[in-house]
Amino acid sequence: MNNSNEDVFLSEEEIRIRKINRMETLGEVAYKAKFNRTHRICEIENEELGTEVAIAGRVVLKRIFGKLIFAQIYDIEATCQISLSLSVIGEEEMTRFKEFVDIGDFIGINGELYNTNVGELTVRVKSFQLLSKALRSLPEKFHGLSDQDMRYRQRYLDLIANESSRHVILTRFKIMQFIREFYNKHDFLEIETPILQNTVSGALAKPFHTHHNSLDLDVNLRISPETFHKRTLACGFDRIFEFAKDFRNEGLCADKLQEFTMLESYAAYWDFEDSIKYYTELFREVVKFVFGEYEFMSKGRKVILKEKFSRMDYVATLNNIVEFDILAIEDVEEFRRNLLVRKFFTEDELRDQFSIGGMIDLLYKRKMRPNIIEPTILYNYPNVVPLARFSDENPKIIELFQLVVNGQELVKGYSELINPIQQKRNFEIQQQAKNNGDGEAMDYDRDYLLAMEHGFPPCSGIGFGIDVFIQVILDCENIRDTILYPIMRPIE
Repeated sequence: MNNSNEDVFLSEEEIRIRKINRMETLGEVAYKAKFNRTHRICEIENEELGTEVAIAGRVVLKRIFGKLIFAQIYDIEATCQISLSLSVIGEEEMTRFKEFVDIGDFIGINGELYNTNVGELTVRVKSFQLLSKALRSLPEKFHGLSDQDMRYRQRYLDLIANESSRHVILTRFKIMQFIREFYNKHDFLEIETPILQNTVSGALAKPFHTHHNSLDLDVNLRISPETFHKRTLACGFDRIFEFAKDFRNEGLCADKLQEFTMLESYAAYWDFEDSIKYYTELFREVVKFVFGEYEFMSKGRKVILKEKFSRMDYVATLNNIVEFDILAIEDVEEFRRNLLVRKFFTEDELRDQFSIGGMIDLLYKRKMRPNIIEPTILYNYPNVVPLARFSDENPKIIELFQLVVNGQELVKGYSELINPIQQKRNFEIQQQAKNNGDGEAMDYDRDYLLAMEHGFPPCSGIGFGIDVFIQVILDCENIRDTILYPIMRPIE
């Protein structure tokens, strides 16, 4: 089929639809059901020259040189050059390829491996099938897809056009697979817990709300799976983990998502020191899996993962910053005045802070965490996390740790509170904070408290943010670069 003069007035989509119609008149199917492959594209490099292969992929490049055509076909892991010659497939098939196969189409080919004169591994095509006809072309290969908004909206184009985007997403899922294998090797069992919940519990955060029509019940999307995990340990499970989708209705910025993936894991009879040892090994082994060594580059700095990370006393460090004892003040307004007098914050910045714990956390995030560069374990926390166990030596301190790298928090874990009397008291404090207007305070979770009253084993758990972890070790500017389909406003 030769392009008619009127084709110059048609859109790309209209021209391709005409090709589909032409194929149908010739008895060809433009959208096949399947193709029998012998190899994936990434597997052919391990085969000997002369090997017969059947491979499939998307056409991303097509160049015609008279009696010879070179093209490239692509999948997420590899690109392969193919060649079609008049002497091998004949004039009819050459013409069919030229006329019907466009950039963006999926094709299947049968052929043999050979090296070109410049040594590039290529498949000499003996036959081909058009498997799926694309109505729209791809972005110009050599310029990629640079508009960030469009990259997020049309990820399928972004990953085809941009090697860096492809690397991040592919590495993310391989890391998650590695983590699963790591947990399985250490006798953890993967579980599932509810996303729809009727209490806001497990973390201090603002939830998303929805309505369950069948039950006529207002529910929230979970902000954390923690309370269900600890109930699961009460069933008799020993070590558990979950890749949990969590939802927090909070601000949007370069390092925060409202829908995110949290790896939560819990082990009976561990304390937070056991969790530190386990996570340190996990972090190091993931980095070695990705980079082949225990180091990576982030924000222009080389991060070296030693067998033991540096430690920093959370309370002592904040005391040095604010120049008063943060544990000595129990009145919220007095604590607020101390921060205002020392000009750490303005009244507007503290307007939405209803608890000492909230103001301490704001101090940490603004004045302490950004200055922590090397991998550092923070410990010796004030007793402001309602689900964490307090120290036997000092009830104002909880057995909690965080790992911070380059000013970003990668993991939080603690010895879990299993004392129902203390848990009841903590829920009452949270309820009072909620009554005073604290939108991030936990609900009084009666079902969780009832389970604890039946007995929990000593245990420790960690929450490991997958998205921010990928952002840090792969040095991504925006956390949305780490997920396949970030939410976007619809185009009007």
